[in-house]
Formats: sequence, C-alpha cells, structure tokens
Amino acid sequence: MKIKYILIPVLAGLLAGGCKKSFLDLNPETSINGSTFYKTETEIQQAVNGAYSILQPLANESYWIFGEMRSDNTWFQYNTADRGREQWEFVDEFLVPATAECISNFWKNSYIGISRSNDVLDNIPNVTGWTDAARDQYKGEAEFLRAFHYFNLVRQFGGVPLRLTSTQSPDAALSKGRATVDEVYAAIIADLKDAADKLPASYSGTNVGRATKGAASTLLAKVYMTQKNFTDALTALRKVQGLGYSLLPNYADIFDPNKKNGAESIFEIQYLGSQTGLYSTFMYIFAPYTSGSYVTGDSKTSIHGSGSGWNIPTQDMIDSYEAGDKRKDISMGTGYKDADSNFVAIPYVKKYNHGFTDVGRTNDNFPVMRYADVMLMIAECLNEQAFAAGGEAFTLLNDVRARAGLGPKTGVTSQDAFRDAIFQERKVELAFESHRWYDLVRSGKAVEVMNAHGVKQKALSTLIPANGYQITPNKLLLPIPQTDVNLDNLTQNPQ
Repeated sequence: MKIKYILIPVLAGLLAGGCKKSFLDLNPETSINGSTFYKTETEIQQAVNGAYSILQPLANESYWIFGEMRSDNTWFQYNTADRGREQWEFVDEFLVPATAECISNFWKNSYIGISRSNDVLDNIPNVTGWTDAARDQYKGEAEFLRAFHYFNLVRQFGGVPLRLTSTQSPDAALSKGRATVDEVYAAIIADLKDAADKLPASYSGTNVGRATKGAASTLLAKVYMTQKNFTDALTALRKVQGLGYSLLPNYADIFDPNKKNGAESIFEIQYLGSQTGLYSTFMYIFAPYTSGSYVTGDSKTSIHGSGSGWNIPTQDMIDSYEAGDKRKDISMGTGYKDADSNFVAIPYVKKYNHGFTDVGRTNDNFPVMRYADVMLMIAECLNEQAFAAGGEAFTLLNDVRARAGLGPKTGVTSQDAFRDAIFQERKVELAFESHRWYDLVRSGKAVEVMNAHGVKQKALSTLIPANGYQITPNKLLLPIPQTDVNLDNLTQNPQ
C-alpha cells in the first residue's frame, strides 16, 4: 500500500514527456522504486507537479458544472437524441442524485489532489541538501493546492472528511467521518497562511504558472469573505495589492492562449494544447451540439453528441450586460451562422474559443483568480465596513467598468445598493469563470435567485421535470457520493 500511494502522484499523467515547455511537461521516469522515492529535491518537485495535474480534469468538467452551470449564468442545450449526460442536466435542475458520476468525479479527483499534497508534505522532511527557499516553495505549493481542494469541497458539500496526512496502510484508508465546517475552514486557513509566507511572489521561465504568494493570499481572502470576515479578508487583499498585479488594458488578452499568465493573472489552471493528456477542450464542450464546425472551426471534430451543448448562457446572463459593454462579445456569442449563412440563435461561451492546436485539442487555460476579482473584493470589503460614496470602493469598481467601456457607476447611495452593484459587476466581469454560484451562496441570495431562474427556464422548455428547480436551503449542498457514504460510513446531506 505504501508503494501504491507513493506512485500515484508521479505516474498519474503529468510525467508525459518530450518538449519542456513548462512544469507541466516533464520527461518520464522509466522506473520508480517506492522505497527509494522522495529522497531528492527533483523527486519532490515531480510529486508537486503531479499534484497540479489533477486540476486539469477538474477544470475540464467539475468546476464549470458546479460553479457556473449550477447558477443562473448558464444552463444546457437539451439533446433529445443523445441522453448520455443527463446527470449534468440534473445538476442544473437541482435534481442530481448521490449516485451521479459527475458528483463522484468531483469528490474523487479533489481527494486525489489532497492525497498528492499530503504525500509531498509528509515526505519533504526526508530530503536533505537543498535550500530553504526550495523547501519552502514546494511546501507552500502543496499547502495551497490542498487548501484549494478543501475550499471547493466544503462550499459544495459542507463538512467533509479531513485528511491531512498521507495514507500508509489499508487500515488507515477509512476516514474519521465528516469534520465540521469550522474544522475544515480552520485547516484551509492554516494552510493558506503558511503558504502565503513561504511561496515566492513570482516565477520565471518554465515555472510560471505555479502557485504564488499572491495566489495564496487571494484564496485566503476568498475564504474569509465566505465566512463574512471582511476585516481579515481586506488585510489579505491589501497584501495582494502590493505585489505588482494590474488590469490588462484589453479584456480579451486575459484569455488569449498566446498571452497566458499575464499581469492580471493570479492563478490559472495550465494546459498545453500540443501535448497528449495536457490539452483543454472547453471550446468543444461549450459549443452548441447543433453547430457542427461553425463555432469551433474544427471540421474534423464532430459536434453533435452529448459532449457538447453545455454551459449555454441564459437569457438572464445575456441581459445582464449594459449597452456598450465590451466584455459581452468577448465572453459569449449570441448565436452562430450555419452553412447557408442563416443565424442560429443559440448562445455559447466564447471566452475560451481561440481555435485548436490539433484536432479536438485546445490550448486555453482556465482562469481561477485574477486581479479584477481582487479589486472587486476590496471594494466589497470596504463597503461592508462602511459605505462611503465616491470613496476607494467606487474607484476600484469604476476602474473595472472603464476597461469594459462603461462609465462610472451612478445613483448608488447606500451600502445595500453598492453591494448589489458589486455583485452585478462580478457577474459580468467574471462570467463563465466559475464564481457565480459561490457568490450567490455567500450573498445569501441563492435560493431566491435560483427559484426565480427556474421559473424562467421552465417557461422556455416543456422538457424540464416538474420537480426541477425546486430549490430549498438543503439543495445548496450537493449530496455526498453514495459510494463514499456506504464505504466510509458518512452521513448523507439531506436533500
């Protein structure tokens, strides 16, 4: 068992080799002996790289399903001929069962990431002869990644099993049950505080894209804001503010694969479109399944089955943009033209549509945290402490709006009104980046907004089940995967 758990982080797909373009792309090991692994800095580095790799399948499926499509921003194009992804529809309709594969994938892959981080953290003390800076960096990266997974889990499932050491034997494979939400948050905060102290502010060369001090501090601020601790959140955000990030002048450049990890990027999930197993597929998943190659431009990849037609912008999302907002055309298309140049009014996410590097493969990264998000969070924290008309919070909000080609926000004369303005700006600025669901929940408006959204969606389609979009507070948490409930004796979330 010890050998098994040691090999998992290294052999899970990140050691696919060849062209060294980044820390994602490594030469493979021809053989690895579990009893001698984790003895050198290089081996720790390989394990850390392996801990990053699980982010790719999570972003290709779980993050947008549960962070975006579960919200009022997007839904799905109903495919009457191919029902192979019906459970993804159930997520949108708040009907997803505990046996759903997408639930299991989210849980399983998150815990794989946690396990890989634990392996790194438990074995760092075994390595000697390296610099304190290297040791701190790898420890900080593993702590950041572990905290990132737990933050996603606790927001979606509530209290979850808290595994903070690597599994050494079959007897230790079972958890101690679900930790409380407070216990999970305490572990997340401890990891992120230490990571923020240990991680470098930036990287160069092939290490660009790793977690930084700014990433740890930004994630820590998000944790505090979820707990409504705006004072500590603002302290963390002020640290990020001093690290040299800035808004890019052109909104489209944030998502351009040729301009990855720019001045606005704080953390994004890295993909290499040229490498087997390391490419992204967002463009294909988000294209209408009826669009053939008209949206993707890839005539050799068929768009017709249940693998496409997801994360389709809702009419609410389309209507959220003000007239003249440059972000709208960059973020989404309102439809496409068919072979006869007829316009087909099925909207789609365009933010990750930059062509393909090879058939079925794209090179788009997935943004997780960026500086515009930080600016809006600072504005929110300042407003929660005290509303100040025309103060710094307004300046930050209006700077984000100015880049979008919009004028300053006017007519906002109270704390409540400014709070609404911030959340509205977050909806359009961060659209399709998997923030919306979490913003709805932490604002306390998820039940109200999603029930109203459901009424509109049902009016558009007679194919939605009658009990769909019946959102209660219990529905704000996903069901624990039934397999884990059974095998690990976990208490199920009431639905």
